[in-house]
Amino acid sequence: MGESTGKGCRLVKSLKRDENRWSCYRSAYCQKKHVVPGAIPEAKASTLSKDKNKTTESEQTDKESSDTELPFYKYLIVGAGTSSVSAYRAIKARDPKAKILIIGEEPDVPYERPPLSKELWYVDPAVAKEYKIGKSKRDSIFYEPRPFYLSPKALQEAENGGVGLISGKKVVKLDGQKKKVWLNDGTEILYDKCLLATGGRPKNHPVMETAEKDVQDRTILFRNTSDFTRLHEAVEKSKSVAIIGGGFLGSELACALGFKGLKTYQIIQEKGNLGTVLPEYLSKHTTEKVQESGVDVLTSLTVTEAQYNNNQVELTLSDGRKISVDKVVVCVGLEPNVDLAKTSNLELDEKHGGFRVNAELEAMSGLWVAGDVSCFYDIKLGRRRIEHHNHAWVSGKLAGENMTGASKMSDLEPYVSFQAIGIIDSNLETYSVFEKPPEKKKQRKKKTKESNLEIAKKTTEESLGTNQEVSKDIGSEEEKPKEEFNKGVIFYLRGGSIVGILLWNITGKIYRARQVISDGCRDEDLYEVAKLFFAPRKRRTED
Repeated sequence: MGESTGKGCRLVKSLKRDENRWSCYRSAYCQKKHVVPGAIPEAKASTLSKDKNKTTESEQTDKESSDTELPFYKYLIVGAGTSSVSAYRAIKARDPKAKILIIGEEPDVPYERPPLSKELWYVDPAVAKEYKIGKSKRDSIFYEPRPFYLSPKALQEAENGGVGLISGKKVVKLDGQKKKVWLNDGTEILYDKCLLATGGRPKNHPVMETAEKDVQDRTILFRNTSDFTRLHEAVEKSKSVAIIGGGFLGSELACALGFKGLKTYQIIQEKGNLGTVLPEYLSKHTTEKVQESGVDVLTSLTVTEAQYNNNQVELTLSDGRKISVDKVVVCVGLEPNVDLAKTSNLELDEKHGGFRVNAELEAMSGLWVAGDVSCFYDIKLGRRRIEHHNHAWVSGKLAGENMTGASKMSDLEPYVSFQAIGIIDSNLETYSVFEKPPEKKKQRKKKTKESNLEIAKKTTEESLGTNQEVSKDIGSEEEKPKEEFNKGVIFYLRGGSIVGILLWNITGKIYRARQVISDGCRDEDLYEVAKLFFAPRKRRTED
């Protein structure tokens, strides 16, 4: 007995260092120690106590045996969006024979969301219905064709690994200690390392949410392929549409539907399009561009009532005006999918929403979070959560690398359509530098080093909720700059330090923006700093 126990103890000590083997060995050892020949129970133990212990041991053994029969995958990804694709590609790059299982709620295979509000509206309708932005197979919005993904069973049998997919299912519970998930159909799955990339669902407008059924039936919350199909089909039968929301998605859809020839209204609470992220003068410029697409942009207004009248939705605005449309599209932001927090003891961030993670995007041992639901800590900008396609890609890649042992710290940036990094908030002080539009040949003067830089440097100062703008023409004190914005850079300042940078029509310089924020650049000559973004781009293997 003593010898057997001694060997067991030595084995336990040696295996305890290997977490993957330790849990399996513990089950075998517990079963073995109760059948060692010559084992004598304690003399003072009661018969009832023995029976109770036997029952408990039997139940424990049965439970452990049943868990060993469950399907096991080294890498499990919950969510089938952009973060998931970026993550599994990063995993495969570091672990070529990895077996990765993805579980997604949507019936489709993973796809890109941006084309749903952009390219798909400008191609032939027949092509768009197949979710293609061109006639080539490579022009599909789907990252990979369905045959690329293996069934769960085929994945387990694949000698060289692969990527499996369970679509149309939802993970309803996760146990981070047992490394186990439960699906809504009762399926249980074991894993070694897991990534949560559950994304978000569109918020509804409070007025539309409580409106009568006929109004709700004509209201679309735009997010996925089903929403695109529904709106795309509605466009063919409708003559007018109202879009509630002035952010990126709402503005993109407004331009797309205006291009389609519909009478399009865009109802914006702010003074202009993208008013929460752009300085007022640039927001105004963006609004003018949207209006050129045939959109009737209604600024500084909200919807106060919605009724069904004469086969249309009648919207009452905050100024008393009424507009009637065939369809309403709501684009007022996302709500992170964090339902798992209720059943899985995961920590949520009360201020920003989403699952709280460390600098490596890890929520707990063996569990990472990426994309819209990841609330991460930035050493310079503080804790934040970002809703954007490019952030989903970057954070998914980082999480995937860390799942394979990279231990990389987060260096995440929130890209937007204009490419931006850091905190982009119109309430912050801003400093902008724009490239001068090309002059006509007859009026063109001899170039100097700075002749191509900047017509205006503007400083927007925050004062009790009112922004005061100061414009200065560097090139000429007599002529005021035209309201044309070609290429430019906008610095967002807090306490004299750069906390955000937005690049307007400048590509391939986001790495420089990241470096500027990282270096601090406090009390620097921002005009000189801006020159970094107008200088010729050097060749770079990775941006």
